[in-house]
Amino acid sequence: MNIFHTILQKLGLEKHTEPKPEMHVTAGAHVGTPQSAITTPSVPGKAVSAPAHVAEMPMVDVMSKLEDMAHAHPGLNWRVSIADLLQLMGMDNSYEARRALAIELGCPSDMMTDSARMNVWLHKTVLQKIAENGGNVPASLLD
Repeated sequence: MNIFHTILQKLGLEKHTEPKPEMHVTAGAHVGTPQSAITTPSVPGKAVSAPAHVAEMPMVDVMSKLEDMAHAHPGLNWRVSIADLLQLMGMDNSYEARRALAIELGCPSDMMTDSARMNVWLHKTVLQKIAENGGNVPASLLD
């Protein structure tokens, strides 16, 4: 399991996808090929695949969850500090853990050599990705 997925789990955010199509074997098909990707007889040599569907997920009140957690951890400045945000969620906030998360999320290499810049990028990116995954994050924290 990756680090960001753990963050989503701790906040009650997980992408829910429709079940994968059943696997069928037909003449000329490879074992394990979804039925939607099997070559159709009317168009020889052309594979047709159905688009992946993501079920709609309700907005999760992440801010309330984080504020509730913050009551038990006074002094953490999770709104600006990635280390404090990770600690608030009970996760490893060491430099090594933050570096691994930055690599996982695609931090530019020029920022990886400066821990302060990496931390600022990482905090903003984590909040943006939380919002992309159904969390309500105020615009003021995304700027």
